[in-house]
Amino acid sequence: MKKIVLLTLLIFNFSFSQKIIKDINLSKLIDETSGLEIVDGQFITHNDSGGDPKLYYLDKNGKIVKERKIEGVKNHDWEDLTKDDKFIYVADMGNNYDTRKNLSIIKIPIDFNNYLKPEIIEFDYPEQDDFRYKQLSQFDAEALISIDDFLVIFTKNRKTKKTDIYTLPKLAGSYNAKKIGSLDTNSIITGGDYDQKNELLILTSTISFDEYYILKIENFSLKNKKDYKIEMYEIPIGKTQVEAVKIIDSNTFWITSEDEKSSSTARLMKIKL
Repeated sequence: MKKIVLLTLLIFNFSFSQKIIKDINLSKLIDETSGLEIVDGQFITHNDSGGDPKLYYLDKNGKIVKERKIEGVKNHDWEDLTKDDKFIYVADMGNNYDTRKNLSIIKIPIDFNNYLKPEIIEFDYPEQDDFRYKQLSQFDAEALISIDDFLVIFTKNRKTKKTDIYTLPKLAGSYNAKKIGSLDTNSIITGGDYDQKNELLILTSTISFDEYYILKIENFSLKNKKDYKIEMYEIPIGKTQVEAVKIIDSNTFWITSEDEKSSSTARLMKIKL
């Protein structure tokens, strides 16, 4: 795969035409919701670091209808999940202070009733050679998407407020993640989703952990690109913690936010731009 050269134009959109059109309170069992997928009409989410190694399946009203414990793994710091036609991939790659050496993606069958042992895709960032504690970390990540035979990671780079893009194969093993480019997002990436048919990449982000944003990037692919236009929309819900997004169509998305002081529970919301 050739390396992407990315020149980005960031367009700030503060028109506030974007609206929350559905707002659902979630169970206290998932107060740190950090990922979001949809399988067979049900939402799937999970908790952040230290939670049980479980996926929670929700109905259209946000009610938990079943729990799926992943045997033989821990929730060190689960930060996102994605899927393809056969598998779900859970990103145990939270690395708040650049100190972790056990980053991994957990691969399980998409079929809830398939009890095969999970496969583990272990990885590191070959550019990282310093694992001392850093407040402004560069090798944290909270966004994972699937494109063809690759998993694609978007880092949460507090130091530069850019996101570096890495790829991994979908096969169990230990790998050096391959850096293929970066995006000048002018913010810190907290979640992501991808519509491969329409080549639409959606990321969530924050600048100062007070407001959160949706970043819309059209015509995104793993092929060479000269530039990308990034449209940035503030999520109009005040101080919260948005870490997951799921595309409905090019202007409508599901998002989740963690339980914060500004709300009584974690929330599942539909936003329209």
